[in-house]
Amino acid sequence: MPSILTIDSGTTGTTALVIAQDGTVLGRGYRELPQHFPRLGWVEHDPEDLVRCAVEAGREAIEKAGERPVGLGLTNQRETIVLWERATLAPLGRAIVWQDRRTAARCAELRAQGLADLLRERTGLLPDPYFSATKLELMLADPGVRRRAERGELAAGTVDSWLVARLTGGASHVTDHTNASRTMLYGLEARAWDDELLALFGIPRALLPAIVPSSGVSGECRPEHFGIPLPIAGIAGDQQAALFGQGCVTAGTAKNTYGTGTFLLMHTGGHRAHSAHGLLATAACGPRGEPAFALEGSVFIAGAAIQWLRDGLGLVARADESEALARSVPDAGGVHFVPAFVGLGSPHWEAEARGTVTGLTRATTTAHLVRAALEAMAFSSAELVTMMRQDAGLGAGALRVDGGASANDWLMQFLADVLGAPVERPDMVETTALGAAGLAGISLGVWRDTAQFLEGRQFARFTPHSTEGERRGLREGWTRAVHAALAWARYER
Repeated sequence: MPSILTIDSGTTGTTALVIAQDGTVLGRGYRELPQHFPRLGWVEHDPEDLVRCAVEAGREAIEKAGERPVGLGLTNQRETIVLWERATLAPLGRAIVWQDRRTAARCAELRAQGLADLLRERTGLLPDPYFSATKLELMLADPGVRRRAERGELAAGTVDSWLVARLTGGASHVTDHTNASRTMLYGLEARAWDDELLALFGIPRALLPAIVPSSGVSGECRPEHFGIPLPIAGIAGDQQAALFGQGCVTAGTAKNTYGTGTFLLMHTGGHRAHSAHGLLATAACGPRGEPAFALEGSVFIAGAAIQWLRDGLGLVARADESEALARSVPDAGGVHFVPAFVGLGSPHWEAEARGTVTGLTRATTTAHLVRAALEAMAFSSAELVTMMRQDAGLGAGALRVDGGASANDWLMQFLADVLGAPVERPDMVETTALGAAGLAGISLGVWRDTAQFLEGRQFARFTPHSTEGERRGLREGWTRAVHAALAWARYER
């Protein structure tokens, strides 16, 4: 039975799986990825760590599987940018991570210049430090570096491009449409790098990778990495890979991934939906990995809020204690927690917002704070789903979920109650890695199509028990708390 090696290069760690044709996970590997925070608001990775973690996790997965995979699927944290020398494949410095906020002033300048509408129309995105363009612009600020880039001596790309370059020994400098669509340099409808935007940010075209299909062979991994040569046959940004892995490949289907942040995508098929609510239009994959469109909402902090309660405040010893604590109280005691540690993403896009807790009293306990942190994940998700349905003109269907926090049954039931729609959790919640495997396997003939790839998947279903009035009351409290966070960010002395 043929199998696929899939590597999920995430923000805090790298997971590798060997997945058989029948969907069985034959082997698994994991490596934690070191984080660097050199200044307030700065987040960096050592590019060599990204390669090391991918190779070590991949080798571990293959060893545990005890068999040779036929191809490699790759998925990655998006928007993070790497700059390296073409000849030596040596990075010129640390990668600037998607969470990094150091270009907030530059993004404010773009808005002040009236360029937000152009960027939104051309790319589906808004000027925010989240995206890659202003990060890469900053990397090229040194005149010597810029001259080298213009001479074609340097290469740049998101994490997928960097890993492919290193795994192929520099033979391939590529990215796929889903990753390219997160850079703010890619024409979403033209499906190509946009010359006007390259000029706006001063990015030489020679620096950028070729754009290739998400499903299809784009290079060969050299045998020194995993012991055998492997065709790299699938590439997708992590959220689009999860959308594909959940089987959301037609208009109206939606998934929400709970990780460091929360990322909700709704497939809109071959139609690009325009949002009236600050949501993003982005590239997605169709049933065979072909380019399609989706609406996306990004909440920058979700599971990381529970990590902060554990590591920063010491209120819990382990993240998995949160479910029992949430169940131990009937409600959050009037407390709302808006975990805007690195600003607010969709639909507010306020880079200066910071974490805000409202409703504290002498009766507030650890359980109330923990419950409020979990509720925040549900409230922010429900807010995005409601807006997406309005923007896309699509009805209310089930929301599929994955990621670490989706294992919390209490949270999933609360989400269904706040949303007023069913929530479905697959038996395999590592759908990001699964989606990359599917894209690679379909191109190599391991699976005929998406239907065969998804055959046999099982879902736990959470149905709403709340009334419309109860949902409205719960969400009004959350909206009030978000307004408090926005008022703090926008206060003028």
